[in-house]
Amino acid sequence: MGNPIAQKLAGIVGTSALLVLTTACGGVTELTKQQVARSETAVTQAQTTVGTSEAGAIELQQAKETLSQAQQAMQRKDDKTAQRLAGVAELDAQLAVAKSQSAASRKAADELLASIQTLKREADRSSVVNSEK
Repeated sequence: MGNPIAQKLAGIVGTSALLVLTTACGGVTELTKQQVARSETAVTQAQTTVGTSEAGAIELQQAKETLSQAQQAMQRKDDKTAQRLAGVAELDAQLAVAKSQSAASRKAADELLASIQTLKREADRSSVVNSEK
């Protein structure tokens, strides 16, 4: 093979085939490793956000369990399963955070409404007392 273009093409095809074979033969891709790492971070952040709150606790537990399954799949070199489970774990962790934040916002809104109602009652009492004078 004297043609340099043909040699480069053969090298590229060979390298691509080797990469496909390595992945197909049970290797874990870098993409899967990154997905599992993102999921670990999401679960840790969710744990911090949810804390001891009931809101989001079930989803956080699901995220932890699914992440554990993803890590086990990665150890078995089951790339597709690990990547899928890691994605699910990340979504569960995000849902846990959203539910926790929603509950906190709802509580703050309820407290603000209660304060407004108290102020209104006090203002109404003041106007009654002033009108009696």
